[in-house]
Amino acid sequence: MKQLSKFQSSLFLLGGILMVVGAAMYVFAIRQAASWIFLVGALLFAAMQICQSYEGDDFVIRRLRRVTIMADVLFVLAGLLMVECAYGFVRPWFHAHVHNGSMAYITYIYNKWVVLLLIAAVLEVYTTYRISHELDKEAKKR
Repeated sequence: MKQLSKFQSSLFLLGGILMVVGAAMYVFAIRQAASWIFLVGALLFAAMQICQSYEGDDFVIRRLRRVTIMADVLFVLAGLLMVECAYGFVRPWFHAHVHNGSMAYITYIYNKWVVLLLIAAVLEVYTTYRISHELDKEAKKR
């Protein structure tokens, strides 16, 4: 795996910290600021993780990297849905254009960021462990 520079590692760590702080603040009812903090953290985290590429030819590690990128996309989508829940930008559109708009909004949008965050976190933990294991196995072969 291509190692991140010190600056990139700092941004990666900052992104992770901002995501945790933003999610915690959102839970404790500081929603509008928390949603932006989480979204900025998710963008930093995802961008730095995407910069960390794999130059080898191991199929398993390449597949795990694709899963990691999918988890990064889910983190960013969770941040966007968190901002939507805090501000309700698309709620008027649901009321105007969708039959039974309030129920449709609650069904499809409201607090669905939690589901995306949970899925992304599980994928991230799994791929982090598996990539580390596969890299160790690859290093022992050399």
